[in-house]
Amino acid sequence: MPVKAPAKTKPSAKVSKASAGTKPSAKDKLLDAAVHVVRQKGYAATSVDDLCKAAGVTKGAFFHHFESKEDLAVAAAKHWNEFTSEFFRQAPYHAHKDPLDRVLGYVDFRRQILRGELADFTCLLGTMVQEAYETSPKIRKACDASISSHAANVAKDIAAAKELYASEATWDPEELALFTQVVVQGAFILAKAKNGPAAADASIQHLKRYIEFLLNKTQGDAR
Repeated sequence: MPVKAPAKTKPSAKVSKASAGTKPSAKDKLLDAAVHVVRQKGYAATSVDDLCKAAGVTKGAFFHHFESKEDLAVAAAKHWNEFTSEFFRQAPYHAHKDPLDRVLGYVDFRRQILRGELADFTCLLGTMVQEAYETSPKIRKACDASISSHAANVAKDIAAAKELYASEATWDPEELALFTQVVVQGAFILAKAKNGPAAADASIQHLKRYIEFLLNKTQGDAR
């Protein structure tokens, strides 16, 4: 039986402090604003004025907490990693005992969160690093750290599934985990190009079939 997605099927752009009833600081508001506005407009097109307006803070408050837009972007990448890590930790696919079911459940979950507007489900990290990988090594490194951290968590279940179902295979679980991120980030680009999630959904379905092939799962397997 597939595990159902939780009622909240996409990571919120709000920090946990606000949801817990604690008034967010100007810094928290700016981090949230960066997540929302950069996913909507792109990094280059987002100005400090845009961020201050979205956060409801003054430029003085901005420069009190961040030296530049780049400085905020690096902090936003870490912020994004923190709350999306918690979002995925709470995802229902972790309830499966079989590691292969957890891997396939992860892929299904990535499909399930392709909901709402494009800016609601596309990735802050992928958006920023595509624009800034050459011009801002700091942003590139922050995005790499977050994407790689997420992939490392996926790799744990892939490694366990490989041990059970494809122990003689020579492919590397960590490389396959990174490939899942290649497909997901590429799917987001397609969604933007086609102005909708259909092509992204199809791409992630193909990813699932590929993983099933590598791990010797047949369509009739009731595992």
